[in-house]
Amino acid sequence: MWIKLLSIFLKRLIRQGSLVVVYPDGRSIQYGDGSTPSATMRFHARSLPRKLLINPELTLGEAYMDGTLTVDQDDLYGLVELLVINLKRQSDAWHLRWQANLRQLHRRLAQFNPAGRAQRNVAHHYDLSGTLYDLFLDPDRQYSCAYFREPGDTLETAQRNKKSLIARKLLLAPEQRVLDIGCGWGGLGLHLARDHGARVTGITLSQEQHRIAEERARAEGLGDQARFRLQDYRDISGTFDRIVSVGMFEHVGVPHYKEFFATLRDRLKDDGVALLHTIGRADGPGSTNPWITKYIFPGGYSPALSEILAVVEQSGLYVTDVEVWRLHYAETLKEWRNRFEASLDRVRSIYDERFCRMWRFYLVASEVAFRHDGLVVFQIQLAKKQDAVPLTRDYLASRDRLGEPATRDGEKITDHPAWNAN
Repeated sequence: MWIKLLSIFLKRLIRQGSLVVVYPDGRSIQYGDGSTPSATMRFHARSLPRKLLINPELTLGEAYMDGTLTVDQDDLYGLVELLVINLKRQSDAWHLRWQANLRQLHRRLAQFNPAGRAQRNVAHHYDLSGTLYDLFLDPDRQYSCAYFREPGDTLETAQRNKKSLIARKLLLAPEQRVLDIGCGWGGLGLHLARDHGARVTGITLSQEQHRIAEERARAEGLGDQARFRLQDYRDISGTFDRIVSVGMFEHVGVPHYKEFFATLRDRLKDDGVALLHTIGRADGPGSTNPWITKYIFPGGYSPALSEILAVVEQSGLYVTDVEVWRLHYAETLKEWRNRFEASLDRVRSIYDERFCRMWRFYLVASEVAFRHDGLVVFQIQLAKKQDAVPLTRDYLASRDRLGEPATRDGEKITDHPAWNAN
């Protein structure tokens, strides 16, 4: 019965491309119009058709992780792309819509992230082996969307582009105090200190990230210029000239948006500038994929712009600039996926085959979501005063592809401690 019901569903769903399913009883059925994209998946458990019908978004990833679902030529990308393209084209997958609506009703509970729970959620993902991240990230360990200014940009170049653009949007001046909320392994904070003369305080809830960020600051001689704390954003005191947050807002949770922007307002000086860089949805409010919630980012959510701005409007902050990055993260994830797959033997030596499949599914599904399923990146510039930033965007133009060093009165700061670190 379950095979028959799943077959009916797939016939309605797959209208573009070709999907071949080999069922546990040996039957092989093709769905779609025979065009591309195409993929063949094989079921190795009799319970799989039932589980896929009841909860497809969770079951697909779990079955691939467990090996009860395999893809010919291990073309996982082709399979996920085929499914997502057809899901976006169909409006009659009523039970999928019902499940999504149900998740949205419960999302405030799922995203309730007080400090203790927030730290546990962060540890789940970011306190993994540091060697794992070294295998697919750039040497600066930038674990957020890169900025590909030219088609031939490498991942390393694109990540430098991002850091440079962020610095320009912050309108940094030497000796300004900068708060970096969600500082990761310290790469952005060290860039702002070393190349722009800022005095950076970076905060993270990840013990591993905190340890490495501090080690990097000491190794570069920037210990007095860039300081990193194991601290929740709600516990920060004092005021700052600039505040930046990259790739952290996705972990805040809708119930805490007012708290987050109140923190930005209270910690930002009256003439200060803040920049929020976050994954977002181009198609309105939604809910987090259940597989992502369970295995990758518990408590996480990527908001629609309308959800962010509705809270900002009540916070006492001005939105001074909004930029939408569309396919930049798809290209970033493609680079990460290629590097990860090239290092699978190393990953297996750290974890196991199931972990490799889990991480591969995460990178593939994320890339496809940015290419075909409405995920983008928002960069939102905020201030307390309308004239805290120039009235045109001309200041964002850079004479140098990777940005200019910090200057004072038109002169490069060659005698600044950050420039003598090495």
